Amino acid sequence: MSELITADLVDLDLSADTKEAAARSLAERMVAAGRVTDLEGFLADVAAREAQMPTGLDGGIGIPHCRSAHVTEPTLAFGRSATGIDFGAADGPADLVFLIAAPTGGDADHLSILSTLARHLMDAEFTGALRSADDSERAAALVRGDEPEAPEAEAEAEAAEPEPEAPAAEAPEAETPAADAPEPESASAFKIVAVTSCPTGIAHTYMAAESLTKAGEDAGVELVVETQGSAGFTRLDPAVIEAADGVIFAHDVEVRDRERFAGKPVVDVGVKAGINRPAELISEVREKAARGEVGAPAAHRDAPMDRGGEETDGYGTRLRKWLMTGVSYMVPFVAAGGLLMALAFAIGGYEINKAPSVAEHFIWTETGSWAALLFQIGNVAFTFLVPVLAGFIAYGMADRPGLVPGFVGGSIALTINAGFLGGLIAGLLAGAVVMAIQRVRVPAPLRGIMPVVVIPLVSSAVVGFLMFLVVGKPIAELQKALTDWLSGLTGANAIILGVILGLMMCFDLGGPLNKVAYAFAVGGLANPNDGSLKVMAAVMAAGMVPPLAMALATTVRGKLFSKAERENGKAAWVLGASFITEGAIPFAAGDPLRVIPSAMAGGAVTGALSMAFGCTLRAPHGGIFVVPLIGQPLLYLVAIAAGVAVSTALVVVLKGLRKTGTEAAAPAAEGEPLSAAEAKREPVAA
Repeated sequence: MSELITADLVDLDLSADTKEAAARSLAERMVAAGRVTDLEGFLADVAAREAQMPTGLDGGIGIPHCRSAHVTEPTLAFGRSATGIDFGAADGPADLVFLIAAPTGGDADHLSILSTLARHLMDAEFTGALRSADDSERAAALVRGDEPEAPEAEAEAEAAEPEPEAPAAEAPEAETPAADAPEPESASAFKIVAVTSCPTGIAHTYMAAESLTKAGEDAGVELVVETQGSAGFTRLDPAVIEAADGVIFAHDVEVRDRERFAGKPVVDVGVKAGINRPAELISEVREKAARGEVGAPAAHRDAPMDRGGEETDGYGTRLRKWLMTGVSYMVPFVAAGGLLMALAFAIGGYEINKAPSVAEHFIWTETGSWAALLFQIGNVAFTFLVPVLAGFIAYGMADRPGLVPGFVGGSIALTINAGFLGGLIAGLLAGAVVMAIQRVRVPAPLRGIMPVVVIPLVSSAVVGFLMFLVVGKPIAELQKALTDWLSGLTGANAIILGVILGLMMCFDLGGPLNKVAYAFAVGGLANPNDGSLKVMAAVMAAGMVPPLAMALATTVRGKLFSKAERENGKAAWVLGASFITEGAIPFAAGDPLRVIPSAMAGGAVTGALSMAFGCTLRAPHGGIFVVPLIGQPLLYLVAIAAGVAVSTALVVVLKGLRKTGTEAAAPAAEGEPLSAAEAKREPVAA
């Protein structure tokens, strides 16, 4: 089993000045060591984890980390920055940066080592030793826990211990009060159980546990923590939970089996709160217990998969997270169903949707039968789109109790032809109804049946009533109006819509606006017509522009980009061609004010041209690989090429102006000014 960290994975003079550049610098060491197989894929996973929650911690520590399929074995790289790097911590930049990489199927032994490191990071002596380490070998040994000087120091301490023998005789006198002390403490001490978890279950999970444990010792309370980490978790003894006076949840993913803690005072926060302010959480849960505030923790109302963890989020932010939770669970059904149906059309033609059921008529030797099979499988997958969307919007709002009324409401939306809009409304209604029911105080004997019987029964009945008799018909009319509008899109209206969709696809490169535009297009595929197929084509075309434009720009004017960006450009060709807009994120992260406006301009041009040309698309994904399924395929490629050309030209011009300005500002007296400027600019751009 290889060592978690070696001297080659340590950089005591980390020169990066952004968290992205720091992650790249340390990840390149992992690649060189054979621990990471795909640099860009791994960095994309790191960025995705960072987007969920900043990884900066108080005390000058940054811990970017992720679980990735591109990691061959659990690995740690350490960098020390002289100037500090902003990782989003409240107390300022980090000078100690730990990049933690775990494979998706990481073994428990290595992951337990990573969790031990996370606990050590809460120790000021440990971080102080790393700040004073004078060579990479010593720093690596410190992190591994086998620092060579430790045995000598231990021996010295042992040699010094026998000297103060005299006070030993006094020990018996102090023994009586010491022996008496535990009895009243164990009998009267406030008891707390806590659960900590984070999206990757590697670092924050264990750091929060360590922080809470220390704070509990300082406060004189009995605090036991269940860490729900990557290596699995051991459930707290039911007797310990039963005896607890309060519960603390410090988590950014759903707490597993949280019904175990029903009927206790609960403080429910994000995992970083458990790290940064554990004493406040302990005081808060004690105050709740003193006031008799007892409730079921399942009533927590932040989205478990996408929540920021803080109740200070505005309603708009929470609404976006709820909707994105539903969309994220819906997308796999879109991809599977849509691509199967598109493949069926490619094999059997567009009349294949009229084929009889393959359960009754299937001929093994006929391609038409196989095409019909693919279409009917894809069509079944597509029928889940609206129920899944509604169910997981409700899940994001109210946790598991929201699933049943959400799915019921989504299915009713299909029944009354309310479509995609009906699913959105049904999900929000279901979540709101469950949240309202959870606010009702119920007698303790009934709490056990609330999530299993009462909440599903009442919420499904209420949502069904609202969808069938109150809001369903107006939503169905609105959906029909939208469908008719899309069907009649021609001329200027179609072009304007194409511009808007193109701008949305390229503004945040895979973020919320991008997802909204994509969800709008996919929703149209549930009831396809000429207009909805045009929208799908415009959305995919615009989404391909940013990575392709950055790839072309790094090819034609490579001197304007750093070496790392030129390497990213090679991967961006494939990502852009595959309709993975996120391929442009590394460029936008390094220079957002030039890259994002350029990408938006090109996306708007492509969206407008695709609509003007009347291009259509029946597949929800696939990039150039589904060109045979596109109506007007040659004009479609022309639209993409035009947008890529516009974005490329703009980004080259804007970066060229920046370079000219930088060179003009450089002191003329410096020796070899060009190479010095390039050397300084290289890590910044990366």
